[in-house]
Amino acid sequence: MAAVNLSVSTVKPLGDRVFVKVSESEDKTSGGILLPDTAKEKPQVGEVAQVGPGKRNDDGTRQTPEISVGDRVLYSKYAGTDIKLGADEYVLLSEKDILAIVN
Repeated sequence: MAAVNLSVSTVKPLGDRVFVKVSESEDKTSGGILLPDTAKEKPQVGEVAQVGPGKRNDDGTRQTPEISVGDRVLYSKYAGTDIKLGADEYVLLSEKDILAIVN
């Protein structure tokens, strides 16, 4: 099998898909207890790295995505496909799995 070098700039989502860089998970609880790697929960917040052109409507036109590159978003816990590029973690998910834009 051939090796493929991927980077954020070479990944372009299709349709209504969004490529999100996952935020770092918390290292300790609000009470100050340090968490081991096995006890950390998967973060649900990330920054949009790439956005697809949008979903096609029934008449063939594209629906413009509501989000853009650089937005911080909150997404469903078990949504999307996890991808690791270098040391960074990303998730490729559908726009419908994004719940909110976080300021």
